[in-house]
Amino acid sequence: MKKILVFGITDNPGGIESFLMNYYRKIDRNVLQFDFLCNTETVAYEKEILSLGGTVYRLPARSRDRRTFEASLEQFMKEHASEYCAIWENVCSLANIDYLTEALKYGIPRRIIHSHNGENPDSFLRGVLHRINRIRVRHVATDFWACSKEAAKWFYGSSKDCRIIPNAIDISRFKFDPVIREAYRKDLGIEEKHVIGHVGRFHFQKNHEYLIRVFAQYIKTDPKAHLLLVGQGELEDKMKQLVRALKLEQAVTFLGVRSDLPQLYQAMDLFVLPSVFEGLPVVALEAQASGLPCILADSVSQETKVNENVQFLPLNNSEDTWMEAMKDAFNYDPKARADQSRMLKSRFNINTQISEFEKEFI
Repeated sequence: MKKILVFGITDNPGGIESFLMNYYRKIDRNVLQFDFLCNTETVAYEKEILSLGGTVYRLPARSRDRRTFEASLEQFMKEHASEYCAIWENVCSLANIDYLTEALKYGIPRRIIHSHNGENPDSFLRGVLHRINRIRVRHVATDFWACSKEAAKWFYGSSKDCRIIPNAIDISRFKFDPVIREAYRKDLGIEEKHVIGHVGRFHFQKNHEYLIRVFAQYIKTDPKAHLLLVGQGELEDKMKQLVRALKLEQAVTFLGVRSDLPQLYQAMDLFVLPSVFEGLPVVALEAQASGLPCILADSVSQETKVNENVQFLPLNNSEDTWMEAMKDAFNYDPKARADQSRMLKSRFNINTQISEFEKEFI
């Protein structure tokens, strides 16, 4: 059996975590196995990882204590590097490439850096480190991967000599089911509502404030409108305060982190993602697999579009433009949501991508 050391999973079940698990569930684990290296006390999907035969290793975060992090990483590599045919680093920024540097030092033969975002201006210091490491990473990584052309440009300057790895999903999990839809809408108390959904971490990247303010205007024209927000994050309390200030408490539901996303998509009528920047968002693919019409910010890669009922809008457009797009998006036949033919034929079908991925290592 060959083993890959995977970095990139956190305690938040976000896009990278979903991407990794989609591939991990489908690989032939008799011949290929993932182990996960992380910096958090808990890990999303940890029970499932362990049930699939993987191991989770924890290191202290570099941001908390650099010396302790470096000593722990070196000790880990001394003890375990020989077990792996590859290390696969999945990140949104090149601020920290120490994992690859130590993997080179301790002889892991294949060192993959994988870009998952088209931009990531978290802080000035991380931005400086990212620019420096765009040069350094060329000397320590052996493979350069990205989820989209925009993500490739953010890490490598261009998509040349970079492999685009699709954010493939298990499309069958999201097939529209009217029975599930009815049950979930009843449970959530939104049977008669026009439901707008969003899935994402409460972080400035996801632009929740813009979405809530647009919704506050939209509901004036559609009293049956309701907004479902799925996720957690540092800005969650601030967004709840905004909802209260706009007197939208009865029209906005904060659902927190959920493990039943396929079912929640069934309850929605429209998916909206006004992100400031993205790579290629898994949630937009999941929403399309469930047949939802989608309105995405034009910061989202055009590669994301599979279904016809997906449109991209600039964030500098007026709120009226977004409101009109929402109104138009509700005019569709719900029965059409069960048609997954485009998604099944797309490169985002995990069942067609997994064999190509396995060939990389087996």
